[in-house]
Amino acid sequence: MRVVTIDEVEKISLGEAVPVPGWEGGSVSREQQPIIPDGDSDNYRCSIVHFSKGATTGWHAHDNDQILVVTSGSGIVATEDTEYEINVGDVAHIKAGEKHWHGAKADTEMAHLTVTIVGSNTAWFDQD
Repeated sequence: MRVVTIDEVEKISLGEAVPVPGWEGGSVSREQQPIIPDGDSDNYRCSIVHFSKGATTGWHAHDNDQILVVTSGSGIVATEDTEYEINVGDVAHIKAGEKHWHGAKADTEMAHLTVTIVGSNTAWFDQD
């Protein structure tokens, strides 16, 4: 068993992020805190991803289901057909193969816990 305090888990820069559609606020970025990094579990990967104002993941899809739990701020999770506002305590379940993006709204930072399975892959799409 291992217990961690989130504030003590190192934040790793993910560099420049894709902005929300229509963003005109300059550079946006993301950071990650690996809670259960690759190699620590036979089953899961888990991390907290922090988005600056207006930052998103950009369009992508996973070859497994993904679970997101919003831990701070307010954001958006979107598919090609639907866009949802997500807030602290909201849980999003994204099915395997579903093209989507998620991130902070233009006026607030956002963070979420993400859970996927070990060995899963992500396909990234052009940002149209």
